[in-house]
Amino acid sequence: MDYISPKEAALQVKRWPKDTIAAGRRHTVGLKSDGTVTAVGDNKYGQCNVSGWLDIVAVASGNVHMATNTGNAHTIGLKSDGTVAAVGWNKHGQCDINDWCDIVAVAAGWCRTIGLKSDGSVVAVGRNNEDECNVSGWHDIVAVAAGDWHTIGLKVDGTVTGVGNNRYRQCNVSDWRDIVGVAAGYLHTVGLKSDGTAVAVGQNKVGQCDVSVWHDIVAIAVGSSHTIGLKSDGTVTAVGWNEYGQCNVSDWCDIVAVAAGCAHTIGLKSDGTVIAVGDNEYGQCDVSGWGGTQLPGN
Repeated sequence: MDYISPKEAALQVKRWPKDTIAAGRRHTVGLKSDGTVTAVGDNKYGQCNVSGWLDIVAVASGNVHMATNTGNAHTIGLKSDGTVAAVGWNKHGQCDINDWCDIVAVAAGWCRTIGLKSDGSVVAVGRNNEDECNVSGWHDIVAVAAGDWHTIGLKVDGTVTGVGNNRYRQCNVSDWRDIVGVAAGYLHTVGLKSDGTAVAVGQNKVGQCDVSVWHDIVAIAVGSSHTIGLKSDGTVTAVGWNEYGQCNVSDWCDIVAVAAGCAHTIGLKSDGTVIAVGDNEYGQCDVSGWGGTQLPGN
């Protein structure tokens, strides 16, 4: 047997299942169990042109807050060989990932893409006006999350680091402990603790950080201004902005994964089907016909 250092073993053990559903500003992406990918919604910049992708093991989608002058998005696919595919808006070079290798997880924010390497280091491309891509010094990272203008990294010891815009203290995560999952939205950051509770920092104008009473949470997802929690019993809870009904998930059951776009929420059921609520102006919630979606951890 090949020798694996304690650090490498910890990185492997603590690495979470890869995302098989993703939601952007106006589109939704799903990874099928055969390694192909499907997408619905706005395709103005080709962000849904994923039909030719093969051997994909995880997907990510660039999200952005609700504003009339935004909506441009891109989609990222992590391949089984550790390379990465990208389609969509590339004004800031956020799709320039052709030379990436040895990647084990991906995240996408507005105008940028984040890649986690197997050695726990992180790479980033795209817009860096607010230092949101300054991750070259990171190490021992096991998960990454990308908000609009900030980037979050979860370390192997359960602590968290952040770079980028911090106007609403959304990067003030240095005192967090026992974290096993992270998610980032427009101006807030959420952490999932090992005991099934959640913590949040950042803008809380519409209650998107009101997660202190949550318990039995096994996964989290963050939209622009709403936060989703998947409970151990397969039900889902939500707080925050609900103008489009994106938080109307109280009747969901048998859910194994969640994703949140700008103003819509996606749930993956244990039978591989997908459900959605929220803004559907571009057909981003038209997932009722989806089946055979890859389940997390499989």
